[in-house]
Amino acid sequence: MTNPRDLDIVLFGATGFTGGLVAEYLAEHAPQDLRWALAGRSLSRLEAVRDSLGSTDVELIQADVNDSSSLVALAARARVVITTVGPYLEFGEPLVKACAEAGTDYVDLTGEPEFVDRMFVNYDAVARANGARIVHACGFDSIPHDLGAFYTVRELAAGGEITEPLTMKGVVRSNATFSGGTFHSALGQMSRPRQMAAASRERRALEERPVGRRSRPAKPALGRDRELGYWLLPLPTIDPFIVARSGQALEAYGPSFTYSHFAGTKTLRFAVGGAVGVGGLALAMQVPPLRAKLGERVKQGTGPSEGRREKSWFTVDFVAECGDRKVHTKVSGGDPGYTETAKMLAESALCLAFDTLPETSGSVTTAVAMGDALLARLQAAGIRFEVVDAS
Repeated sequence: MTNPRDLDIVLFGATGFTGGLVAEYLAEHAPQDLRWALAGRSLSRLEAVRDSLGSTDVELIQADVNDSSSLVALAARARVVITTVGPYLEFGEPLVKACAEAGTDYVDLTGEPEFVDRMFVNYDAVARANGARIVHACGFDSIPHDLGAFYTVRELAAGGEITEPLTMKGVVRSNATFSGGTFHSALGQMSRPRQMAAASRERRALEERPVGRRSRPAKPALGRDRELGYWLLPLPTIDPFIVARSGQALEAYGPSFTYSHFAGTKTLRFAVGGAVGVGGLALAMQVPPLRAKLGERVKQGTGPSEGRREKSWFTVDFVAECGDRKVHTKVSGGDPGYTETAKMLAESALCLAFDTLPETSGSVTTAVAMGDALLARLQAAGIRFEVVDAS
């Protein structure tokens, strides 16, 4: 008979593209005494992953999103569950439910706002009651942005407590490509604008607001930033909402915090082209035949080659201003969507499993749940957080 909580970490979706990278990272970097398992629908495919890792002591668990009893059993055994099974709006809810009810910590790499909001509405109270930490967006969405803002606030506050309105912008640059899973998640979100808005309203109706403080994402416009030297294209991603939720929960962000999120390009042509491309794709997603055709072009379970990932990089510049204080920081690393995302997701799970952390539960951001501890882990793992200028 298996004892409850006999596993520190279970990785669900280990046979997928990103899941395989997370498994490789854990096999190489996790503590030798880590009790962990690979989970998925096919035992034969899980065995192939385990064989490729050379880790014969890693347990294999057969589990399926369409078999709730298998997820309940999985959650009951684990301290932390990692899931890379997306699109999360389609496949994610049963595992969130199982973890919330079992009091099991949960991490994923979703960038789907509707999924995150619906999971808050349905399971935040359940997770709080059972002591589970449900931490979404533990990959490139949204760790560099959430912890980058957290780091920037910490540096700004070194000059004294933040008591005046704080404004911050994050500017992302990268040369990376994306996987089939990421593409299909984006297609799904773009095809559901009304459902996304409805989920956001339901969340706001339930979410507690701090008294005497506010934190919000801005509605920025295309423009030129002379200080950074880039044209700034507003990014319609989940990241500014995650950052603002951390600002809402953490008093260190001051009484009024506003965050703007951009992609940075060197020329106006690229900025305008990006805006037109995103707008056109969003319109196309409202037409089912076009959506299906685009989905056929990029298959799920695929991703960039190892050689392509080795050449990829990202940077996120943060500029924060509060009264007469100003700080410019930068977060940077290698391939954002896969190599670094696998690192971030794995280190988030290890952080929840082993580090001394603030007392939190329910649906929480990485900055709120793990903050300094995860920041230290990621710095040790090679992701750079640095101060460019402070005045």
